[in-house]
Amino acid sequence: MTARIIDGTAVAKKVRDEVALGVERLVAAGGAAPGLATVLIGEDPASEVYVRNKRRLSAAAGMQDLHRHLPGDVDQETAAALVDELAADPAVSGILLQLPTPGHLDSDALLARIPAEKDVDGLTVLNAGRLAQGRAALRPCTPAGVMTLLEEYDVPLSGAEAVVVGRSVLVGKPMAQLLLGANATVTMAHSRTRDLAEVCRRADVLVVAAGIPGLVGADGIKPGATVIDVGIHRGEDGLHGDVDFDAVAEVAGAITPVPGGVGPMTIAMLLANTLTAARVQQGIEG
Repeated sequence: MTARIIDGTAVAKKVRDEVALGVERLVAAGGAAPGLATVLIGEDPASEVYVRNKRRLSAAAGMQDLHRHLPGDVDQETAAALVDELAADPAVSGILLQLPTPGHLDSDALLARIPAEKDVDGLTVLNAGRLAQGRAALRPCTPAGVMTLLEEYDVPLSGAEAVVVGRSVLVGKPMAQLLLGANATVTMAHSRTRDLAEVCRRADVLVVAAGIPGLVGADGIKPGATVIDVGIHRGEDGLHGDVDFDAVAEVAGAITPVPGGVGPMTIAMLLANTLTAARVQQGIEG
């Protein structure tokens, strides 16, 4: 292996430590500790694990844990009423609706009820529009985490050619917007892109977030490129990403592992967003 490993676990800890210090300073300045309201609907085991980790790390950073749990058979009106209650609560700095919600619920309608200033997942239409226009907004956590990794490892973006594989509203689309904002030249690709490997080989920075195990191999990598693997899949021999790690690491200049790459950054940036939201709502600068 020749590629440098981008250590998301270490960078995420650095971000969380900075957030904890920011919370201390906010309280010392007379503010209230940020309150993160995680909303879990149903009993999905994976979602329960994700929410438990978010709650644990937010508490470790000095934030208020304002978690709410609704049964899986809750109706749309009751779920909407809970979101409205949290939206009106001044103790709540950020609201995170854990996705996916049970199939009978309209999660888009629930997300739309979250005020943009409390949308710490960065998923509301207003925050997406602000991002598209380059305005200040809470950014989606995973793409924001990728940008932090690239900055931490001094990956040059201005003038660089970047390729984003994946077009989801959670990662792919906001990822492209953030890279554009950093003056990269951005191509968006996806699983139906013709000659995907050829498109990927143009990239100085390649971000793969298509949700397909092993989609990109060594033939899709420019020698020396920085490769960010957002995918995570559980196989019989452990966790894997959207990139064939062993093969790609022989060609790339730097690469994120799975696990230990992008994953830890998502929660770290959620905490950073919650602190930012609290500062804005309380009118106290960091």
